[in-house]
Amino acid sequence: MGRNEQGLTSQDEDFSAWYNEVVAKAGLVDRGPAKGTMVLRPYGYRIWELLQADLDRRIKETGHENAYFPLLIPENYLEREADHVEGFSPELAVVTHAGGKDLDEPLVVRPTSETVIGEMMAKWISSHRDLPLLLNQWANVVRWELRPRMLLRTTEFLWQEGHTAHVDEADAVRETMLALGFYTDFARDMAAIPVVPGEKTPGERFAGAVQTFTIEAMMRDGKALQAGTSHYMGENFARAFDIRYTTSEEREAYTHTTSWGMSTRMLGGIVMAHGDDRGLVLPPRLAPHQVVIVPIARGDKAARVHDAAHELASRLKAAGVRVHVDARPQLTPGWKYNEWEQRGVPLRLELGPRDLEAGTAVLVKRLGEEGKQPISLQTAPEKIPGLLDDYHDLLLERATQFRDSHTVTVDSWEAFTAAVATGWALVLHCGDPECENQIKAETAATPRCIPLDGHAEAGACIRCGNRSAYDKRVLFGRAY
Repeated sequence: MGRNEQGLTSQDEDFSAWYNEVVAKAGLVDRGPAKGTMVLRPYGYRIWELLQADLDRRIKETGHENAYFPLLIPENYLEREADHVEGFSPELAVVTHAGGKDLDEPLVVRPTSETVIGEMMAKWISSHRDLPLLLNQWANVVRWELRPRMLLRTTEFLWQEGHTAHVDEADAVRETMLALGFYTDFARDMAAIPVVPGEKTPGERFAGAVQTFTIEAMMRDGKALQAGTSHYMGENFARAFDIRYTTSEEREAYTHTTSWGMSTRMLGGIVMAHGDDRGLVLPPRLAPHQVVIVPIARGDKAARVHDAAHELASRLKAAGVRVHVDARPQLTPGWKYNEWEQRGVPLRLELGPRDLEAGTAVLVKRLGEEGKQPISLQTAPEKIPGLLDDYHDLLLERATQFRDSHTVTVDSWEAFTAAVATGWALVLHCGDPECENQIKAETAATPRCIPLDGHAEAGACIRCGNRSAYDKRVLFGRAY
């Protein structure tokens, strides 16, 4: 397997190998000591912090409050909702021994928190005046993955999980769609990833949900990534945990609940949606360093250039730009350029004695065809925020063009198999889980969602020929 000058396998040669090399070489993650676990290194964790800050703001601005619930959940809690325990059973990690003895009842390490939060909601809700109850939790969860992959599928990962209770279906469905909107807007506005919001088919729903909605993102190998989900639970968990309230008419009713989440899997999506053969390509609004300044000088000129670099960095920080000065004396400028390209920094500023005399720095974008350009040291703090916005727009347009050029509407099985080999297919589908299983067995493609913006259409299923179950086409693709 050949590698380029950055030491990376090309995406075309082996996308999976490229991904594994990039997340390691860019300093995002490392493997943990237990099978399937990961260590989020400072550079990767900083991306997560930036994601968390923006999403947390969106959540709080709509009236939700953060809380924290236990990591260990009594096993019987999961057993109260039959579909839920069946759906999660293969992934559960269970504690049976603690404190030097066998436990009277096993404790499950949380795979998700619907059950323990449902138990608390039943204690906290008694009247319609207590509703809606709008909660969110930032936490870790554990799901025992048979085929782990850094950031995408690990035994332990980080996420936020929203859990809410409502007076009726209409209010709960509004909440479900509100959360889906958080994720759609975040992906576009922060991660520069165009996503397709839609509803999951019954065979792809979250265990215990009445409806599951998702945002699906296309990676640069044509596969889909489920980047965030929002679930309407109906009364299922309310009945299982006896979450009842007294209505304004003084009768008892069950609440309608929702749950929704986005995880560190989104970091893997950013890598695969934007990266290239040189390494990471980070969207500027989530980049730990939006600008890296590399001072280039030796001898008696070094101090003056370094002082100018730090002075420029201070002015950029005052303009709201995250900036880093790479003044490591033991490394050559070329080494630094290569490293920061590999780590996906949007903009690089090179500053040497001649540049300083001219009152300029050399501007280099991680992506783009402009090459090296001079930028005034005086006006750089005013111009660079706009350049970062332009760079965000470039990434979004690039990802949108890639997705749209790899998404086709097809009506024959032959065209379908060809389409899902390299991207996505919009097809008519019967909705039968067994038919979905046959499609997956033959093509590795699964129904990603029924797009919300799809046009009304009906006809014969692409695989079995039975009448389509939905009034829109279904998006199919191979997925992570």
